[in-house]
Amino acid sequence: MNYKRILYLFLFIVSFILAPVAAQNKPETELYKKIKALPGVVEVKATRFDTTFFKEGYEIMFEQPLDHSKPKGEKFRQRFFILHKDYSAPVELETEGYAANRAGLNELTRILGSNEVVVEHRYFGRSVPKEMKWKYLTIKNAADDMHRIVTALKKIYKGKWVSSGTSKGGQTTLFYKTFYPNDVDASVPYVAPINLAQEDPRIYAFLKNAGDEECRRKIREYQIALFKREDELLPYIKEMTDKRKMVFSMGIETAYEYAILEYEFAFWQYGAVRCADIPAPDAPAKQMVDHLNRTNAIYYYSDAGIKQFEPFIYQAFTEIGYYNYDITDFKPYMKAVKNPSNLILAPKGAKIVYNPETLQKVYHFLQYEGNNIVYIYGELDTWSSTAVQLIGRTDAIKLVNKGGYHGSRIKNLSDEQKELFYSTMERWLGIKLNRI
Repeated sequence: MNYKRILYLFLFIVSFILAPVAAQNKPETELYKKIKALPGVVEVKATRFDTTFFKEGYEIMFEQPLDHSKPKGEKFRQRFFILHKDYSAPVELETEGYAANRAGLNELTRILGSNEVVVEHRYFGRSVPKEMKWKYLTIKNAADDMHRIVTALKKIYKGKWVSSGTSKGGQTTLFYKTFYPNDVDASVPYVAPINLAQEDPRIYAFLKNAGDEECRRKIREYQIALFKREDELLPYIKEMTDKRKMVFSMGIETAYEYAILEYEFAFWQYGAVRCADIPAPDAPAKQMVDHLNRTNAIYYYSDAGIKQFEPFIYQAFTEIGYYNYDITDFKPYMKAVKNPSNLILAPKGAKIVYNPETLQKVYHFLQYEGNNIVYIYGELDTWSSTAVQLIGRTDAIKLVNKGGYHGSRIKNLSDEQKELFYSTMERWLGIKLNRI
């Protein structure tokens, strides 16, 4: 056996696997020095990137005030990523709503032929203060975070800026636009709801009319069967969750019943399961449980799910709104959950006081002053129930992907919608886009 040849082959394979990292930045590039010199930057390190599109990539930690109204007060470090193509190229600013463990080449970046900046949301991922002082997790503070980062990076990138985000990240895009309307040249929020109440009733109205009557009937019968067969199905639920190493401090019975209530919302949000997939009420127990598991609804009520999303739940119930469940048809069968509320997921010890003025301000701005925004929604996505309603007072467009869900993107739009998107963005930005 030729061990030398095997060693060379092994080293070649390792170098190929590590190429996206190894082939990227040397610590003393011009861009590295420019980033390192920016006020607020406390750490810069190389990160993976698509070498066929970008030239350099960095993960950056940036010092931010915990409360922007007190800039000399307590600080925390916020993470963001830069994927560099060219100094003269536009910048696609990805406004996350959650953690951002890495950046990647997305469709809007390809369309723009741009650099990409991805900003992790405060209180998620590595962008967490030493102590979780929940009162500082506000829309305004998060918008201020974005403004400070963008202001710093504009010393490097002088071209056009386009902000974009998905779901809660799309909300971040719109909140940032509201408080700093001139920071970017255009915004493209994907599937971003604007809820106008702590538990927005428009969601109930949507669910009562989503799809066709036959599909809604099958959903309701399946949910009722899950409740009625709870004692039979729980052992299968426990076996499934044990395999996934899920822990339920609230009790698996409570988590199971919440997952049943969540099923309808998740069904229409993601489109991961279809009407034809819904088991009959008397289907075998394993089939009933496997189908519920495909929506992943029970994970949100596990300890890991609660921990992952508790900053979101805090924001939902203090400013950005959420929803509850209509239990009219289920009440006779519910055992563990009597008066459901997703407040059960809120961080322990956090003071929850809903401020209705914040989203009213945002919604008013978007309807009367929110220019240069392309809103993209999925027709069947539950969150489209609280989509922005344009009234003709702004230079903005809304594109709805027919039959689409929460994963709706530009690529899913009709040819006519795509052309409207491209022509509108080119008018706003004054540059030629790549039609993909």
